[in-house]
Amino acid sequence: MVSPKNKVLVVTVLGVQSTGKSTLLNTMFGVQFAVSSGRCTRGAFMLLIRINEDVKTVLNCDFMVIIDTEGLKSPELAQLDNSYEHDNELATLVVGLSDITIVNIAMENSTDMKDILQIVVHAFLRMKEVGKKPKCQFVHQNVSDVSAHEKNLGDRKLLVQQLNEMTQAAARMEKKEKNKSFTDVMEYDPDTGNWYIPGLWNGNPPMAPVNAGYSEAVYDLKKNVIQLLGNHQSSGNNIMEFTEWIRSLWNAVKHENFIFSFRNSLVADAYMKLCTEFNKWEWEFKKDMYTWVTQAQTRISNFGTVAAKSEMSDIRELLTSLKTESCTKLIYWEKKLLDNLT
Repeated sequence: MVSPKNKVLVVTVLGVQSTGKSTLLNTMFGVQFAVSSGRCTRGAFMLLIRINEDVKTVLNCDFMVIIDTEGLKSPELAQLDNSYEHDNELATLVVGLSDITIVNIAMENSTDMKDILQIVVHAFLRMKEVGKKPKCQFVHQNVSDVSAHEKNLGDRKLLVQQLNEMTQAAARMEKKEKNKSFTDVMEYDPDTGNWYIPGLWNGNPPMAPVNAGYSEAVYDLKKNVIQLLGNHQSSGNNIMEFTEWIRSLWNAVKHENFIFSFRNSLVADAYMKLCTEFNKWEWEFKKDMYTWVTQAQTRISNFGTVAAKSEMSDIRELLTSLKTESCTKLIYWEKKLLDNLT
């Protein structure tokens, strides 16, 4: 039986539509949230899971609430005037309810990623103002390399830099300038707060076999989530307090003045078109630079296998040449992007 005095802890997943959020929760907790391509989840769905006796002592709670959310940046809602306001409301509500928020990032789409991070940062900033400082875990799905965590140190640094910039911008808009970094508004460690998970399938479904590495990576994520919940300073609200918090938070969200909502449909349409075009330019730039870096690495590696010790001056010449080439290419792309904007 469920008693109003039973304590609960809450885990939520947020992210772009069709990036495997429901599948992630299903694999982690053995539940059955709806899974399909497109907008299969609408709004937020909650499941109450009873905690086994052996885990109760670790978590100091009786139940866990799992919240699966509708994908942010949904194409079906993109043309609506209040689509950004809808995403802000959803993110603020579920972040406010959560003890741990799992942010599912589609790294291949940098424009969507920045928009999602912008929404998430504002949600966490609002929660800090009411005394909540939830924990956050970033999940990067469909990563092909199992050693991605070690190799993506640069990506993690870039993510932290973007989160800090968005936190500072959000703090200025909300007139809360004392918040200078992302960790000021929530508990996040770049080294332990990022998880790289391979694709669910080995090939193209429906005939492709399931990738065993997916389950292994999700299991490691689950163990970390359980550990974080166990280390949580609060032992969780009881069910009565939780339901009352839902009511008060929902009332606050309904009357919130969201900074990133667009009241003018023409402004929203122009913004979306600009984002689409800029995303294409950014992708062309990254693709060209990635090709050049790969070729440069190959030239350096090949040189090192055949060069004698007496040819150190030649490797210096090669590095100097590569540095000049890189500067020339960057200047070219800078001019091209500026010309596109003007």
